[in-house]
Amino acid sequence: METVTHDGRETAYRLAGGTRSGEVADVSGVDNADVLYVHGSGGTHRVWGAQYGPGGPAHPAVAIDLSGHGDSDDVETEHGRETLAAYARDVVSVAEATGADVLVGNSLGGAVCLHLAIETEFDPTALVLAGTGAKLAVVEALRTWLAEDFERAVEFLHGPDRFFHDADPETVARSKSTMAEAGQAVTRRDFLTCHRFDVRDRLSAVGVPTLALVGEHDSLTPPAYHEYLAEHTGGEYAEIADAAHLAMVERPAAFSDRVGAFLDRALVDD
Repeated sequence: METVTHDGRETAYRLAGGTRSGEVADVSGVDNADVLYVHGSGGTHRVWGAQYGPGGPAHPAVAIDLSGHGDSDDVETEHGRETLAAYARDVVSVAEATGADVLVGNSLGGAVCLHLAIETEFDPTALVLAGTGAKLAVVEALRTWLAEDFERAVEFLHGPDRFFHDADPETVARSKSTMAEAGQAVTRRDFLTCHRFDVRDRLSAVGVPTLALVGEHDSLTPPAYHEYLAEHTGGEYAEIADAAHLAMVERPAAFSDRVGAFLDRALVDD
């Protein structure tokens, strides 16, 4: 893992090289990445392992641990805009350190990417918004469990057609372990930040090629959320069959193919 220091804290990220033929490239001495992947609530950079690995859509690639997740220092912020702004500074700092200018965000990570594109001076070349939305309301029961019964919250999120549609037991167990390691406080902060996120009236300000990509069975951020994103950003819409919220984990090849095809079109004149 690499780190960048900013705002009094260290943010960790994984820089990886490779080719779609399956060869892994040596990234020693590499300064620039093509794509920066941003995980969702209670996650880490590892959720993007299939994308920054040799089968991914663009290389070199970088995947971040947001503050308080994985190997990154935490922040003391209130949930909502304060936390969103802190996570956005994490992403900008890693983007500046690596030269990445395409952002791919899942769930909370998608909210961070939208915040950056709409409300900051950071100017991405393209966005992929996966398993996310312009508004990310969290049901009351989950908010209650995140405060009072974290284990039940984790189980709920791994129920049918939430994080996964039909993932193997090892994948589900690994996802549960990652959220448990993030811990109750950080994961609750993440979901409450999502709950307060709403940029529906500002999507026209995105102004860059955008792909709204969703697992067809995603009940947390369903296809309608992504149709709305595509319509109001002037972007593209695509579904991943046989997948739910974490489509990049559950159907990594299909996810990478969709992202790769989009980038081929979006960056043709870059």
